Amino acid sequence: MLVLDFINVGNGDSILIREMDGGQQRFAMLVDCGHDNLVRDDHPQELDLRSKRIYAGDFLKKQGVDHLDILLITHFHRDHIGGLSRVLEAATVDKLLTAYAPPADALALDLDGGKDLPKAARNLLRCVEMYARPLREQRHRIGEVVEFTGSRTESLRLTEALSMDVLFGEPALYPRQKELYDAAFRGQWDGYDLIRWAKSMNVASLRQRLYYHGKEIVLGGDAYAHMWETVTATPCDILKVPHHASLSSTTRKLLKMLNPRTAVVCVAAGRPDERPHPYIVSLLQEMVPEVRFTDAVDIPGLVEPEFHESVHIEIE
Repeated sequence: MLVLDFINVGNGDSILIREMDGGQQRFAMLVDCGHDNLVRDDHPQELDLRSKRIYAGDFLKKQGVDHLDILLITHFHRDHIGGLSRVLEAATVDKLLTAYAPPADALALDLDGGKDLPKAARNLLRCVEMYARPLREQRHRIGEVVEFTGSRTESLRLTEALSMDVLFGEPALYPRQKELYDAAFRGQWDGYDLIRWAKSMNVASLRQRLYYHGKEIVLGGDAYAHMWETVTATPCDILKVPHHASLSSTTRKLLKMLNPRTAVVCVAAGRPDERPHPYIVSLLQEMVPEVRFTDAVDIPGLVEPEFHESVHIEIE
């Protein structure tokens, strides 16, 4: 049995995928690690007393998951990598799959030395350092770091019954990402190059398509709809809606191509930036039989809040 938990980390994504046999875990993979804070500091709000938001690392502990066969990082925004340190405290990892691995001898990014950088560039480097620091300090918790080049689809056999394709954006993005981040760790950066790259980070987000006993699960990362309304967008059973159901995340064309029976939106309730966007929610409800939200989203006339630690789905 395949067990999917789209964890309610509040802002961000963290998805636990396990193959179980008679209650025993045969395989476990975590896709992204959620935010480093259950309430974002750029739009703080008091949590509803009924809230069941939980850090990804704490969710692993509650589920008794102390080892991950794979930890996959889709991209390096804070709401996807902020919880990495807690995850590594909770579980050892066989393989970390990523589109960028910092140099083995990389020192901490000297953000104080970049005070002249534009704010957007500094924020980008903060995210990169938030990702790199646990890799330095908790590297002993990871067996192998695998850096994808992004030049081709990566097809992986995870278990006898479970396989996965890792899908990329435009191939030219990934060498550019490596060039900019490696330079940053050498103390060489150009603020405007970093700002331009920051606008491409979601476009470079990794997507996954999992195959299990005839069922297909698509995890869209934060990829915008326009970049993958292509032959790769074939029908699936379950869709993790990209980019927290923002206005650019999904289109009628993409949903028609994917034709999922279940859509899951990883998003914090009460976000002030229209994520999820009411139009996208209404589109999902029109075209997908079942639409679920990780957090207790409340949109009058569209969505009633549900309080849970994860959207839990089992596939036989």
